[in-house]
Amino acid sequence: CSHRWLFFKLELLRDQPERVDCIQATDMCNQNPFCSSQYRVMRQCLVGKEKEAMLDNNRDCQAALEVLLVSPLYNCRCKRGMKNEMQCLQNYWAIHMGLNEALHLHYRVAFSFLYFILGMLTLAPKGFSCPDGENNCNPCLDATKACNLNSLCKKQRSNFIITCSKEDHNKGETCNKKRCHKALRAFLDRVPPELSHRLLFCPCQSEGCAERRRQTIVPDCSYKDKEEPNCLELRRICRQDALCRSRLADYITNCWTTSHSGSTCPNQDNHQACLASYARLIGTEMTPNFVDNNFSNWTISPWCTCKGSGNLEEECMNFLRHFTENTCLSEPTRHMHHSAHI
Repeated sequence: CSHRWLFFKLELLRDQPERVDCIQATDMCNQNPFCSSQYRVMRQCLVGKEKEAMLDNNRDCQAALEVLLVSPLYNCRCKRGMKNEMQCLQNYWAIHMGLNEALHLHYRVAFSFLYFILGMLTLAPKGFSCPDGENNCNPCLDATKACNLNSLCKKQRSNFIITCSKEDHNKGETCNKKRCHKALRAFLDRVPPELSHRLLFCPCQSEGCAERRRQTIVPDCSYKDKEEPNCLELRRICRQDALCRSRLADYITNCWTTSHSGSTCPNQDNHQACLASYARLIGTEMTPNFVDNNFSNWTISPWCTCKGSGNLEEECMNFLRHFTENTCLSEPTRHMHHSAHI
């Protein structure tokens, strides 16, 4: 077995392809009998509640992981909106489920910041900020008007508003949350960010404006629920879904820094990547939103609480701070508030 492993490793090192998507990587692994067998072992190791113990203590699982870490599967990627995106993400997590997702995630997306976010971080673009002395200015209302002037934006926005407002009598709920989330993802996937992000991050200097911004993603359906879940339980539910797990890890990778890092953002203070990662969480179980209509001292959070966490309260609070005390997320949006007075 050791000779076969050495031959396999040398073969990979000699002929390692460029990074491919995880569906292609799985096909490449399946073409090699040794890689294919270890891939099947790894999938078995990640089944059930004991997967962490299996990865830590089971020799077969450790050996399979060692093989797959030098296979094309470890370095594969999934692109947002690609064909068979969900299958790609499932293949990705078949390898990375046991790894530290914030460090090892290679889920990257093609997203344009040219028209909106980059301009927002330097100087609010024309039509986005409020003129001097105009107290009744409402950039969030202006953002809605701009969306309605664009046929695609208007259609997709109307679609998620109707879907997220429709009652689901079969479940006794105000709406079908899954359909609402799907419609929100379609809006953010298909509408250019200079229009969609303008609705999400419009700067406000009044509570009326801030309330309109808070209601942008129809929180009664997409955000709130009958009961506020524990944040660790919400995280567990999110991690069971390949798409939500990937986007949460993407958010943490692009938005979270420790207090000792000396910067407000990871990746050389890349606020653009953080805001885009925040937007990609919308339409998942971890959908975040402004939890109040305070325009100057607002809070962003998913719909969850750390009450009743018991001895896991500290872990829960640390997770919640990824949203409520996130300097990378708050700095550019506070800049927008300042830009409204320029």
